[in-house]
Amino acid sequence: MSRHINAALVQAAAIPLAITDGIAALVPHVARAVDAGADIVAFGETFLGGYPIWLDEAPGAALWDNPGTQALHAILLEQSVRGAADPRLEPLQKLVDASGIIVCVGAHERVRSSLTNTQFLFRPNQPALPHRKLVPTHGERLIWARGDGATLDVHQAGWGAVGQLICWEHWMPFARATMHHAGEVIHCAAWPTVRDVHALASRHYAFEGQCFVLAAGTVMHRADLLDGLARAGGDADAEALLRSIADAQLQFGGSAIIAPDASVIAQAGDAEEMLVAKLDLAAIGRGLTALDTDGHYARPDIFELTVNRRATPGIVGG
Repeated sequence: MSRHINAALVQAAAIPLAITDGIAALVPHVARAVDAGADIVAFGETFLGGYPIWLDEAPGAALWDNPGTQALHAILLEQSVRGAADPRLEPLQKLVDASGIIVCVGAHERVRSSLTNTQFLFRPNQPALPHRKLVPTHGERLIWARGDGATLDVHQAGWGAVGQLICWEHWMPFARATMHHAGEVIHCAAWPTVRDVHALASRHYAFEGQCFVLAAGTVMHRADLLDGLARAGGDADAEALLRSIADAQLQFGGSAIIAPDASVIAQAGDAEEMLVAKLDLAAIGRGLTALDTDGHYARPDIFELTVNRRATPGIVGG
């Protein structure tokens, strides 16, 4: 007997830096997915606050004591989400509770005095499930701290397990193995742009894990950065750094919904759009006939993986 759910993927422009405004804009996006009949909806990497693309695109952004970089970091610290219980997220949680939809969305989260790249899975009538990026990639280490194994988890929906990883975590074999062991039915793969190699990683993940993958990207132009900065209160040094970036499109979407056989069910272009697809969950069982990397295609007598799921705050006790 086939089982079907509806999945949506919103490829939209974030409101960079101004996270309060970004949350206000997120709720109507989710409402559109609800109206489309979606059971789950995914958004791209750090949709709340926007991807810190100045680290890649602004000349000198990584130089020691760069005043623009420092100003942008201070703004994000001030604006950042303070966990899933942040009161600004209450309208989103209420919509999730009322509609039954699951929402996967990324944010800059403040953990003590550091920022983390956190993907939140909002679930009906339950606290949101966070996943903090385990290893910020290259220049991202200037802005984000590392996550730990305490946030490697899945949500058990009535129709199966939902998990999430962020960007280059999809090239971490042990992270993939951990998530495959959890028996994901749907996996949310968050990217800034789903470039060709990112699409390859997402399709590989779907086939290796025998699950559906929502590979979510975003779109961004320099004008979005400047608008977000103004919404966040502005700063002369930050504006000077952002204006040093070419006045062009900076993130290019490329989002896709991918089946367990690695085929692409729905594909977005480089502009804002919402993808919706009906997923036949019976396809997972058919594919597992030939490949179960956590079961009959595994060799636990040869390979073992130990996962440290403890939080690592650095200070234990008093």
